[in-house]
Amino acid sequence: MKLLFIGARLFDDVALYTKKMGITTVLTESNPQAQNLDLADSYHLVPRGMEYPKKIAIKEDVDGVVPLIGIDDPLNDVAMLKKELETNYGLPVVASPIKTVSITGDKIKTKEFLLKNNINTPEHHLISSKEKNDLKEFPLVLKQAQGQGGRDIKIALSKEDVQRYLGKYDTSLVERFLDGIEISVEILRWKNHSVPLIPVHKGKTTLDGIHPLKKLKKAPLNMDSADSGLESHQYNQTIRNIASDIANLLSVEGTADLDLIFDKINKKTYVLEINARPSGTRYLTAASSDINPLNELVDMATGSWDVKSVKKRIKEYAALEIPVGDYHTDKNNYLFRKFRGENDWIIHGPPNHQRITIRGKNEKDTFKTANQLKLNLEKFRN
Repeated sequence: MKLLFIGARLFDDVALYTKKMGITTVLTESNPQAQNLDLADSYHLVPRGMEYPKKIAIKEDVDGVVPLIGIDDPLNDVAMLKKELETNYGLPVVASPIKTVSITGDKIKTKEFLLKNNINTPEHHLISSKEKNDLKEFPLVLKQAQGQGGRDIKIALSKEDVQRYLGKYDTSLVERFLDGIEISVEILRWKNHSVPLIPVHKGKTTLDGIHPLKKLKKAPLNMDSADSGLESHQYNQTIRNIASDIANLLSVEGTADLDLIFDKINKKTYVLEINARPSGTRYLTAASSDINPLNELVDMATGSWDVKSVKKRIKEYAALEIPVGDYHTDKNNYLFRKFRGENDWIIHGPPNHQRITIRGKNEKDTFKTANQLKLNLEKFRN
């Protein structure tokens, strides 16, 4: 079995698994300085875009293609590659189709999709520097239609904040700021079968717009029944049901993650956006459920993915993830990217942006491991 992987940055997350499964790996990458190139059996440095990966997939006679792309910008090109290779060559490309990414890659289209399907999402409207607006209630969230990772997002506390933002971007999507808890859940979907995984607690919303990557995160989500009106496991199942419904409505393929907020004021859950790509919470998902989302993409490409098997393999651990900046250890490489046993930890991420994800039997055990690693958790207390 031979697979083509597009993108080197996340390849270290699957290298151990492909070696274990005896899969021959071919990698394409546009950055000659990229890490992980030598982890593949062979690699090709190519220009940006999908034309060369397409040619290499055909020339190398691979059995499937797995795009390991964690950013939104190339996803339309990937979707077009998927259409051509699957239609003309019968090659599975484990990524979402064109219609899906056209919606998920545009926040305005995402809003329209959610409203059309009666899915709770924060109230919103569009404003422009060329038109007078009567914004009176603050704080407000200002966004661009495209963008990820907190890029181009501003929490406006006043009309002056709005004016400065419109001076830079000219137009904006406006949402009411919600005081609540940020939630994420990953969904696997292939051949019309979906498996929502473990809801993740990404921290409280903040007026300074701190990105979840810089917060302490936990899984599974442990919601207070006094807030949600449901026991924690019931609320988590509600989140998973929402995720599964959305993935099916959008015809997601491969992996996606759903971002939500639980509003503590009105006790409601709102869907913010859907990302049709690997998630930044994938290590928390793997730690808490024992399901590695990127390894599942490999199984989809080889034709061995079975939805019933995935559901049976889901386990229940506690997980904790802490931003550490730089943490000196020999474990930060692909050989240690698998959780082994009940109490274990993985370090991942580039220099200055490293994170440690801990697995434990329960939440108390995860904090105990964090203390053993001498991690400073006090700055995350709130």
